[in-house]
Amino acid sequence: MLATQQQLTAFLSAVADRPDGPAAQYAAVECAARALDTDAAVLIIDSGVVASVGLRAEQVPIVAVLQTAADRRGTLDLAGITYDIAYAHIGGPASGLLVVGRHQRPFSDEDVSLLRGMARVLELGLQTLHLGEAQRRQAEENERLAGSLHERQRLFEHLSRIQRLIARRAPLQKILDSITTSATELLGLEIGSLNVLEKDDPSVGSMVSSVGFPPDILPKMKRIPLPSAGAAGQAVMTNELVLVEDYESSPFAIPDVVRSRLRAVMAVPVHENGAVVGCLTVGTFKGPRQWDKQSQEILRAFAEHVSLALTDAQTLEAMNQAFHDSLTGLASRRLFLTRLDGAFASAREADTGLAVLFVDLDRFKVVNDSLGHAAGDLLLTGVAERLKACLRPLDSAARLGGDEFAVLLPTASGVDEAIPVADRILEALREPFDLAGKETFVSCSVGIAYSAAGGLDGAQGLMVQADLAMYQAKKAGKDRVEIFEPAMQAAFQAGLQLEADLRRAVVRHEFTLRYQPIVHLRTGEITGLEALIRWQHPDRGTIPPLDFIPLAEETGMIVQIGEWVLREACRQAATWNARREGLRPLSVSVNLSAIQLDQTDLPETVAQALADSGLPASCLVLELTESLLVDHRSSTLRQLMRIKELGVRLAIDDFGTGYSSLAYLRRFPVDIIKIDKSFVDEVGDVPAAAALTLGIIQLGQALSLSTIAEGIEDAGQLNELADGNCELGQGYYFAEPLTEKAVGELLFPQR
Repeated sequence: MLATQQQLTAFLSAVADRPDGPAAQYAAVECAARALDTDAAVLIIDSGVVASVGLRAEQVPIVAVLQTAADRRGTLDLAGITYDIAYAHIGGPASGLLVVGRHQRPFSDEDVSLLRGMARVLELGLQTLHLGEAQRRQAEENERLAGSLHERQRLFEHLSRIQRLIARRAPLQKILDSITTSATELLGLEIGSLNVLEKDDPSVGSMVSSVGFPPDILPKMKRIPLPSAGAAGQAVMTNELVLVEDYESSPFAIPDVVRSRLRAVMAVPVHENGAVVGCLTVGTFKGPRQWDKQSQEILRAFAEHVSLALTDAQTLEAMNQAFHDSLTGLASRRLFLTRLDGAFASAREADTGLAVLFVDLDRFKVVNDSLGHAAGDLLLTGVAERLKACLRPLDSAARLGGDEFAVLLPTASGVDEAIPVADRILEALREPFDLAGKETFVSCSVGIAYSAAGGLDGAQGLMVQADLAMYQAKKAGKDRVEIFEPAMQAAFQAGLQLEADLRRAVVRHEFTLRYQPIVHLRTGEITGLEALIRWQHPDRGTIPPLDFIPLAEETGMIVQIGEWVLREACRQAATWNARREGLRPLSVSVNLSAIQLDQTDLPETVAQALADSGLPASCLVLELTESLLVDHRSSTLRQLMRIKELGVRLAIDDFGTGYSSLAYLRRFPVDIIKIDKSFVDEVGDVPAAAALTLGIIQLGQALSLSTIAEGIEDAGQLNELADGNCELGQGYYFAEPLTEKAVGELLFPQR
């Protein structure tokens, strides 16, 4: 917000400092182009180009520009180039359009708001210059109307002082008081006032600034109905200058004011964005007075500066709202970064440090999905309130987006000062929330980053560090605080490098498959193979799946990688089966991730892989993790049924390590249970483990499911499992995952 205020201030100064209309127009266009980082800017007044930047005046198709603004379109071809444009109308004596354009970079709502603020400033600035020009012409034509050179100089001094107050963002009340005082003083009068309409009821007005009014009258000048507001009320209702030369005999005189012996009054309406919002009034106790044209023009000039001050204040208020989160009222990301930049500057000057806390809710998605977005909004609002309650007076909080918050501790001598704040936040968010009558519990993960005075990381760097620390807190189990360590940055950068390498690997086909035989435990016959992916990195060698599959799932690359695995496994299995004439065909098992299962075209992808390879559907087994079925979406069952309709078999991988349940075994069309290696490891040594493993085998038999024991490494395990009627098994006892060539040698030994 500070940067935007500075831009509007610079624009106001650029316009106000120019001696005439053309200079102010060019300065306005140049300043607007610079502030909004545009490639072109054009000012059209009375259907003609009066100033331009980035385009020559003759290159501007005036009719097309005006039509685009009338149609409210966002793009326009200028000089053969397509621009994204924004525009703002200019009213007043010289109406027109301020237009800015950028190549393929749309304008944000904040950009348009800033441009409209600039257009209003330019409008009032041009009106002020127009008034000055009119006054100068009147001075040349008629000394009576212009007055002396000294009087003209005094007018410009007053107006310049007021413009400086506006440009420097002086308090609005100070600006309005200065206008009321200057108008009264310059006209040689004893009384002046500024009345504005109430926002909640525009039919009444209140005096907000005054000079010379008796103290006993001031309390009565609040929320007065316009018909009872004397000359001021008439000026507002008629939107015209009202002149009263003899107040006592006026039909709309206010009795209390008459008793104060006010003799003459002049009132002029005040506008904000073209609408009447109040009235500037001056008067005298000295006797009836004829209000000459020069006095009228002077009062109009001051009224225009009231309009400029009110519009500027409204623009600042709108920008302030834009820089705050509409739901929680906390600062937005942009405002938070502005405050963080300021905190860095202050820390360097005061030789102190500062800290940033990243706060991310741990179970927000669960609340949002189960209770609805309205409940989610209530939760975010409640979190914001609790966050603020945990902070010290100088600390500030922001909502960065979604369920992510940030806290700035601007004066911290060390990271130890941030830990108590983080602990208070953890404790506060552990307390239950009442969401429309439902008691709901959430927790949060907090990351802390600290910068000493003069730290070189800057605002963005500190934000990244706090984010990394928060991510580490998530990985470490959630509902905890982590402090940034340089190793986190190194790990993050390594992850980025791995992601870049993985994306290149997809394009360069750096993946290969290994195949582990699946053996019938009683006969020793190889009945199938499980396809296992490996990454042959050009520099790091073979990278195992656990090192890159989670990243592939996180980035979505698993879809493309998984499709390649499916097609390659089907092709290779069909090739081997073609050489096994008269023998039972081998099956091939392929692992399926949750992200792949979410792809609506997965059944079509499987069908295409089978068709292209010629592999019968009964020879393909798709392996699903147990947790995938437990945490399934409503579409999961539909997807699996469509795949089953192809004739493909489904297996549950690592059975027993998750939330084993008869419910999903009955509900989902599963054909095979794969007993996890952790059970197999203890079969020969731990009686309880053996009993549990045998129980899983019996469960499979009862449900007519095949069972495959994973990770068989010795003869003792093999015998126990075979005696327990486990049908199939795989593991290093039979063979490690083999290359395509090694499988061929195993299946087709040289004779």
